[in-house]
Amino acid sequence: MPNPVTDRVRVRRHPERGAYDRATVDSILDEALVCHLGFVHDGQPYVIPTLHARVGDTVYVHGSAASRMLRTLAAGVPVCLTVTIVDGLVLARTAYNQSANYRSAIVLGTARLVDDPDEKLRALEAFTEQLVPGRWAEVRPPSASELKATTVAALPLEECSAKVRSGQPGDSGGDLDYPVWAGVVPLAVRAGKPVPAPDLTAGLEPPAYALDLDAARAARHSAS
Repeated sequence: MPNPVTDRVRVRRHPERGAYDRATVDSILDEALVCHLGFVHDGQPYVIPTLHARVGDTVYVHGSAASRMLRTLAAGVPVCLTVTIVDGLVLARTAYNQSANYRSAIVLGTARLVDDPDEKLRALEAFTEQLVPGRWAEVRPPSASELKATTVAALPLEECSAKVRSGQPGDSGGDLDYPVWAGVVPLAVRAGKPVPAPDLTAGLEPPAYALDLDAARAARHSAS
């Protein structure tokens, strides 16, 4: 069943771009590499960029046990998590219609700290796989001391929505004859050639998922 659409996440500006189905929200959360987490600490608003990962109906964030952000979340304050993927620049004939094609998602709620060791380990695996699918199976898993030094917070996907803009410029009327090029310049995040660490053991070659990270991430997204 879809989540109820609350007034807090309902899209008001260009409501036709709003999407409230979990499939759309999940796909945006899963593709984005960075989220922004908003909260209030000591009466001051903060928006912190951080890594995230979704597992089922939960979005996880993590950081140092000494992190102000995570200490604040532990107090049970309301938070706002957002992600944005920019797909293209929309070049219109008028400055007013200049825009961008994008996919964004917002999640509101109260986070909880993850105390269960198994859930924390699953969340850390999800963080690793969100960035580089296939990596978790090859790296050394976190030690007990590393797990203790890491705090993980969970935000339920109970109040969320997406907003999507796609397509060509919205010029109309007499502006259509204005003598300037109009259209869309696509944008995308692309992986480059792997660069080895200077202290890498001789003879170790980049794994297949690093040599073609774009394909590895695309396969993960299509399977999720």
